[in-house]
Amino acid sequence: MLKKLALTFHNQGLRSYIELDLCAECPRQDDKGCCGYYSPVFYPCDFAYLLQHKPEVLDYIFSLDNLTILDASVTVNNRPEGQSYRCSFHSKTDGCLLPQALRESVCRHFVCPGVAWEKEGKLAHWKEFFSALTDYEIELNNRIAGILKEKGLSLREEKRRDEFLAELLIHFEQETATTAPFLAKCPSLEKYFLFRELQYGTDWPL
Repeated sequence: MLKKLALTFHNQGLRSYIELDLCAECPRQDDKGCCGYYSPVFYPCDFAYLLQHKPEVLDYIFSLDNLTILDASVTVNNRPEGQSYRCSFHSKTDGCLLPQALRESVCRHFVCPGVAWEKEGKLAHWKEFFSALTDYEIELNNRIAGILKEKGLSLREEKRRDEFLAELLIHFEQETATTAPFLAKCPSLEKYFLFRELQYGTDWPL
């Protein structure tokens, strides 16, 4: 079936994201779609944003019992369900429980391969934007993680976790005091319509 899809790009700096109206009626028809195959990983940039805007979400993340905690990242592991898994933030009725800006980068940027928006010439500027954003965020996360490691701080040490996060926020604000030039190359919001032939069930790629 050929379907008209609305793809909306949001330039919100480091918290930029892509919105797809197809998600509300996911062709996988298993009530979890891509959220059944991924465990979100939160890094320094995510911690900084949550500390600044929704610290209670960060507290909730650390209260979960199925985590993989490394020196500067936390993976919220998904849980087995049927033939796949389900993300701990995913609801059968409402989808992701986190607003777009609170999600980690993969969940903010992901669009299922069946849409293949990157192949559209008219969207080349957004492809370049999100590629640059991914590289920038990785570099920033690694740089901040390196600084904290030199200070002997690690998320693994629960008793010093507050100290880790306080130092992280200081260095995040220092590192982002100057806006990266590429962030000004795209508008704050832009919507496009694409037509795609849909397949259903496991025939729709994730």
